Amino acid sequence: MKLVTFNTQDNPTPRPGVVLDEAIVDLQRSAADLPADMMGILRAGDAALAATRVAGEAGADLVDLTQAQLFAPVMRPGKVLAIGLNYADHIGESGMEAPKHQVWFNKQRNCINAPYAPINLPSVSTYLDYEAELCLVIGKRCKHVPRERASEVIAGYCCGNDVSVRDWQMRVQTMQIGKSFDTHGPIGPYLVTPDEVGDPHTLGIRGWVNGELRQESNTEHLIYDCFDAIAHLTQAFTLDVGDVLFMGTPAGVGAAMKPPQFLVEGDVVKIEIDKLGFIENTVVAEDAQCIVE
Repeated sequence: MKLVTFNTQDNPTPRPGVVLDEAIVDLQRSAADLPADMMGILRAGDAALAATRVAGEAGADLVDLTQAQLFAPVMRPGKVLAIGLNYADHIGESGMEAPKHQVWFNKQRNCINAPYAPINLPSVSTYLDYEAELCLVIGKRCKHVPRERASEVIAGYCCGNDVSVRDWQMRVQTMQIGKSFDTHGPIGPYLVTPDEVGDPHTLGIRGWVNGELRQESNTEHLIYDCFDAIAHLTQAFTLDVGDVLFMGTPAGVGAAMKPPQFLVEGDVVKIEIDKLGFIENTVVAEDAQCIVE
């Protein structure tokens, strides 16, 4: 299944749906007993996903996909975690040594953004960069998961852009703030369930800036794959339903170009992964007004 969170002009409330060709099955109407958001469906477990599949296959209560606005499939994840230096070619272009262990950092969940929404050029930096990444979403609360069972806890996969503010990222070892600016974690457009993806480690991944292909690789080149990640992280802490994992980027980021090519206002970044669709985001200047609520 391709699951989405969407709204329409006549019903602005974000709600879950199933993509069927060029339409969306509106689950709020076709399966009213299901939870009203994606997180609720995932938390309700296998029975809810089975009911979602039945509703999707029935194909009733359709909304034209072109008339819908798509949001991040999981709009308010609990944790957003990203692994660094997970493709050998990216390690090489970064001039860094291959890590001896998995290198994880937090992206604050406020960074999560819609698949076609603008991304901010921060008022405090011009070192804005892109990173095409495979993302996975956790579907079952889990701890101490052996690698051979890791596939059981994955709800689905999507495209992601680990947007990075390089000067803020490199100021400190944690990298957290430079990876967590608002709007700097667009994901989507769909949450594609594992049965439709098959092996997640055979997927072509590409990134363009203004139509220029900058990144092209395959998830087979991940140093630590999706199952390694889950096995490693759950030795330390519980992964919860809806948590999002960014799985690292291949070579071709702007900071490594000679000279560096950072994003500027008006640039359009497109990330595409086989079987998962694409996301596309335009860089806009941040509105830096003070907000106190």
